[in-house]
Amino acid sequence: MNTSPLALARSRYLQCAGRETHFMDWSPATGMPDQGAVIAWHGLARTGRDMDPLAVHLSALGYRVICPDTIGRGLSQWSPEPEVEYCLDFYARIATDLVEQLGLERFHWVGTSMGGAIGLVCAAGTLRDRITRLVLNDIGPELAAPAIERIRSYAGSPASFATVSELEQYFRTVYKPYGFLTDAQWTLLTESSTRRLPNGWVTPHYDPAMVMQFTHHPDDYGLWDAYDRIGVPVLCLRGADSDLLLAETAEAMRERGPCAQLVTIEGCGHAPALNVPDQLGLVQHFLATPRCSAP
Repeated sequence: MNTSPLALARSRYLQCAGRETHFMDWSPATGMPDQGAVIAWHGLARTGRDMDPLAVHLSALGYRVICPDTIGRGLSQWSPEPEVEYCLDFYARIATDLVEQLGLERFHWVGTSMGGAIGLVCAAGTLRDRITRLVLNDIGPELAAPAIERIRSYAGSPASFATVSELEQYFRTVYKPYGFLTDAQWTLLTESSTRRLPNGWVTPHYDPAMVMQFTHHPDDYGLWDAYDRIGVPVLCLRGADSDLLLAETAEAMRERGPCAQLVTIEGCGHAPALNVPDQLGLVQHFLATPRCSAP
């Protein structure tokens, strides 16, 4: 009998908004009460496999957890129209089509960075009546411009290396703000987001053209109007050293719109990896407790 946590996960593909979308579909553990579904969406230059620790944790509690690869990332199709499709509106179209095909009427959303922004747009728009709780992991309705430039500087021109080991060392450097990861988690992060180039070298597993979001859609992350329309409980997790979600922005999120619950994660920048017991417990508690409770 296979007792690996991955025994609960299926790798699946669907055509969403006309583009092949890959996702991991984690089944709830056998014998657990049905807790419903969770969409867990990764950050800008990452893949759905970043959500493995969260998916293992929540599926063991009885949740079905869906972890997509955004178009242009991981195993999902690269866009043939990058200047048009690499933007939050198109990602939200993919998300809406995905949950329609999966038959998810009501579900929670946990999103890291860009994945949280997609959830924010959906919760204010096409999925307003279906998202029941929203976790924004180091993302808000306004981003710090210097941090966006930092991300563009490495994401738009991804490094390449002769060996996977060198690529892992690169990831350990650029993603140091994630906080603590075990050696095994660093290896998984690397192996699940590596592609080999025609010359045999390896590079991160995404389409560099996805940074067109910032050049062709410069106002994509100005989301205060959408945030103010959200009508469900919101938990904002902010890395204490985050340069993307500034402390004053996170504080403003507590005062307007859905009045987010705010928790600062020490020892992290952008963005907490959602891979250690304290962080997993915060998400678990928020998804399970009544609306009036604090994490």
